[in-house]
Amino acid sequence: MYGTIGILTGGGDAPGLNAVIRAVVKTATCEHGMRVIGIEDGFEGLLGATKTRLLSPSEVRGLLPRGGTILGTRNRGFFVERARDGGKRNVESVYEEAMSNMKVLGIDALVVLGGEGTLTIANEFDKRGIPVCGVPKTIDNDLACTELTFGFVTALDIATEALDRLHTTAESHDRVMILEVMGRHAGWIALHCGIAGGADVILIPEIPFSLETVAEKIRARDRAGSNFSIIVVAEGALEIGHDLVYQDQGDEQHAPRLGGIGHHLQRDLEQVTGRETRCVILGHLQRGGRPNAFDRMLATNFGSCAVRALANGEHGVMVALQAGDVVSVPLTDAIKNIKTVPPEGQLVRTARDTGISFGAPDEANYHKPL
Repeated sequence: MYGTIGILTGGGDAPGLNAVIRAVVKTATCEHGMRVIGIEDGFEGLLGATKTRLLSPSEVRGLLPRGGTILGTRNRGFFVERARDGGKRNVESVYEEAMSNMKVLGIDALVVLGGEGTLTIANEFDKRGIPVCGVPKTIDNDLACTELTFGFVTALDIATEALDRLHTTAESHDRVMILEVMGRHAGWIALHCGIAGGADVILIPEIPFSLETVAEKIRARDRAGSNFSIIVVAEGALEIGHDLVYQDQGDEQHAPRLGGIGHHLQRDLEQVTGRETRCVILGHLQRGGRPNAFDRMLATNFGSCAVRALANGEHGVMVALQAGDVVSVPLTDAIKNIKTVPPEGQLVRTARDTGISFGAPDEANYHKPL
């Protein structure tokens, strides 16, 4: 049994982070007699002049519906080059400093909320002797070993509502409307909201698309008397023969940022089809605001089970949703691969069966009702 556990949030924010923090604090203090120290600004809160706060049940009151994270988060790398005495610090020295500070703070174990990158760092702490339990967080739903990550369903609700609203204006003006959603490597948000929101075309990273195939879908709808079309595109979608579209190429300290495929597609479709086309980039609206009821429930379950796992002596694990139950899986398995959309999977087949195009050149091989 640990006397004190630390908790931190890393990577991009997601609806439900505060619900996990609340569950961890209440379970640890009320059920297991542990103290909980909140580490601010991700792993960076363990470096230099540490930034931490003691979390009691009264400190987390009212957090269930609150978006964001009271601890703050960072989505730049933990190992951003830091100058010290005119030189560069190596990776091992950063871990040593963080672990030394944890010893001073009296932190015996960590609960880490994050996606693949954050949990990869968490796994390194576990390998160095700091017991860790990870909690899967990403609106992209691309973490392996878990059916769902908290934050995904809320982001899906937001994207679906956006499609509902775009439908009415698209039909009113006989326009092609494009909605760009998040999804760097995996198209789960685009796929789910495209089906739920009745999109005509869904473009995802897992299925490279042809501009001409997308244009032909629009023309086919026009011929059938449907004078508007709805396209949802993940930011990481790739047009055959072209590079990924970036809004920021990045530098030594910041990774490149995808974005802009929607506007690229808008320009090209207008030229090819002659149809008036508009693009909406949903962006960080998918991350912000109140978590829905499902994500509050899932986040609470994850947080409580993470503390239970540590209390039972488990470490180097991540809590995961499998067949409706929360189980513990090895962190090494969770971070081994990104969970991507199977191009021949059930949801893709269902979308195609209901007339949705994925812009693939071989689209004619599929039955496509209008």
